[in-house]
Amino acid sequence: MSRYKTVIVGCGRRGMFHAQGFQANSARFDLVACCDVDPARLADFAARHNIPRTYADAEEMLIQERPDVFCFATLPEVRLSLVELALRHGVRVLAFEKPMATELAEAGRIHALCQAAGAKVVISHQQKYGPHFQRVKEIVDAGEIGEVTKIHATARAWLSQLGTHLMHYMLWFNNFSPVSWISGHAEGTGMLADTHPSADFVFGTMEFANGVRGVIECGAHAPHFVPGDNKLGTLPFWTDSSITIHGTHGYARVVTGNGWQAVTRSSGGEVLSGPGNFDPGYEQPLYIRELAEWLDGSNTSHSCNGDITYHGFEATMALYISSLERRRVRLPLETIPQDSLIERLRANLPPSEEYAGQ
Repeated sequence: MSRYKTVIVGCGRRGMFHAQGFQANSARFDLVACCDVDPARLADFAARHNIPRTYADAEEMLIQERPDVFCFATLPEVRLSLVELALRHGVRVLAFEKPMATELAEAGRIHALCQAAGAKVVISHQQKYGPHFQRVKEIVDAGEIGEVTKIHATARAWLSQLGTHLMHYMLWFNNFSPVSWISGHAEGTGMLADTHPSADFVFGTMEFANGVRGVIECGAHAPHFVPGDNKLGTLPFWTDSSITIHGTHGYARVVTGNGWQAVTRSSGGEVLSGPGNFDPGYEQPLYIRELAEWLDGSNTSHSCNGDITYHGFEATMALYISSLERRRVRLPLETIPQDSLIERLRANLPPSEEYAGQ
């Protein structure tokens, strides 16, 4: 088995989990360097994870290290520039954070560049590796809820923060049958100024190619599934997201911060349930292990690969297109809008002073 030389840009909280994921798979990945613009954070990160070399400049790091794997856990506004930098220096494996971008045109550019370069891409929708997600997947795949008819996804956080997570898990539970069309509604401008700019609330319905219907609610008016006072910015708020899979003989639901529930063929009407919580320290190593298996060729692909992730991102952005243009949007898009959807939302949505409902 090969061992892959790896570097990381971004030494914040998410960078820490990526580092832990690679180091949990240290037989497969050699984490040799890290980079950040904050000297103190960089030094602390390197010491904490026993990373031998540090850089203040990502390009210098790529020139000196010539890595197999370039991981970056940075704000989404610099996704494209880092992808361009990596490909310019011949990197062929990119691992980075969701969302793929803040704008559809930028995500389309990233996807096209990586395809043209033949680069392998994985984007961190890692929550599905959690035991409660895996248990619900087992129930659904075993046919315990019958034929899947509808998938309903919710998150209290806004679309750019958790929307692509929701869309990815809807696709995953539906065996990656693609979205055929989507119809959406967006409202509220409070979060358009966020580092992950979004309308305050987005609601949509969709149909997948296999005929399953989907519903997504993301943001201010989404339902609560984590009990307690989950105020904006707290961990319960961030983990108050759910996927409910409805079938002809029951349902199964996973809640990121509150376990799983199901009524199945064999439960006799009883609600089955089990524990589960958001745990990136557990989830990230499994996501990275799957990357090693893909690079080795023992897996034909990775379940978070760039093609799947781009389709999910396109679907989330189609919610905005549908809301702005008041029409159902078919996927894949024949043409990618090159203007800013965020600016169009800012110009067309009624203003709001705060994140409604918080």
